[in-house]
Formats: sequence, structure tokens, C-alpha cells
Amino acid sequence: MAANSAAGVTTPAEPNQGKKPRLSAKYSDQGTQGPKVKVYQYRQDNGTMAFSDKPPADQRFSVLLYDCFACDPASKVDWRTIKLHRSFDKQIREAANTYALEPALIRAVIHAESGFNPKAVSRTGAMGLMQLMPETARELGVRNAFAPEQNILGGSRYLAKMLKRFDGKLDQALAAYNAGATTVQDYRGVPPYPETRAYIERVNILLKRYRNFRV
Repeated sequence: MAANSAAGVTTPAEPNQGKKPRLSAKYSDQGTQGPKVKVYQYRQDNGTMAFSDKPPADQRFSVLLYDCFACDPASKVDWRTIKLHRSFDKQIREAANTYALEPALIRAVIHAESGFNPKAVSRTGAMGLMQLMPETARELGVRNAFAPEQNILGGSRYLAKMLKRFDGKLDQALAAYNAGATTVQDYRGVPPYPETRAYIERVNILLKRYRNFRV
């Protein structure tokens, strides 16, 4: 989602003499409409961070709540086989030519953001194919975020802006698109949010597939 704020995820509490910490939970600022998924985050005995859809029996944990289909670390979707989309080819190619982007990249982001649903609305109000927040849409000159041509042009413009800002580093540009450019700057790279890392991984998978996809 094109936004200017960090992803709303919690961080694990520090060890506290064996006491289980008070649960904290936030809904993600990213995502499209759909069922919210509760994910439990905890640290294993070997120090590795783990995520599960069931609470651990004897580890301290935090709760992460997601409503983003492409960003859910616990998603059972196989992104290497999920059906690809041929929709909006004219609008995607126009945006790709305008902002010097790969059509396959625009398609991958649209797929991850909205599943090619031009009427998608997130819990926080992100709209349309490339999930533009109202403020971002205004800044990009998008008057109707549900109009595919306007949304794709606006989202592509923002994506190109992030690529330029982060010196063409795709993962950082995608992290900025998902979690906000300031967050990427603060972490000096991709932030450690599970949601954002899942989003980047899946966009990259989709990008490779769309590069070989005949529209």
C-alpha cells in the first residue's frame, strides 16, 4: 500500500524473569479487505524468531493481527502457482512507459496489493488496484482512486519515486511502498516487520512469474 506510515506490528517484549508479558496487538495498516489473521510471534529456545497461528505453550509471545492477503507471513497461498492476471494491460503499459517501469513489476504490485480488484478498500482506507491512501492519492493528483487508469498511474508514479529515492534497490523501494519511506530510512534498509518482508518476498515471486507471462 502506498502510504507514509510504518506497518502496525508489535515487537516482542524483553525477557522478564519467566513471566508471560501482557499481550499487545495492532492491526496492520496495510492490506485489502478480507479476514483478519491472528499470528503469534515468539522467540524459540535457540534464539530464532518464530511465527505461528497457534499460541505457544511455554514461550512468551506477542500477537500480530493482519488483514493483508499478500502480507500475511502465515498465508497458505502458493505464490508460485497462484493464477496470474491479464487485466488492465493497456493501463499498465501506459504507466510503465510514463514512469520507465517494467510492466511485470506493476502487475506484481497490483497482484500483491489488491488481487487485481479495482474496488478493493483496506481497513485503513487504502483504495483501488495499487491501494493508495487518500492523502497519497491527492499528492499524486489522483482524483478517483477507483478508476483503474488513475490508480495505476498514481501507484506507478509513487513506486518509481521510491525506486529513485532508494537508488534503484527494489527490495527497499517495495518496503517503502508497503511500510513507508521514513521507516526504510530509519532502519537503513528493509525493516524487520514480518508483514513487510513477506510482502517483498511475494512481490519478487510474482515479478519473476509476470516477466515470463504472455498477456
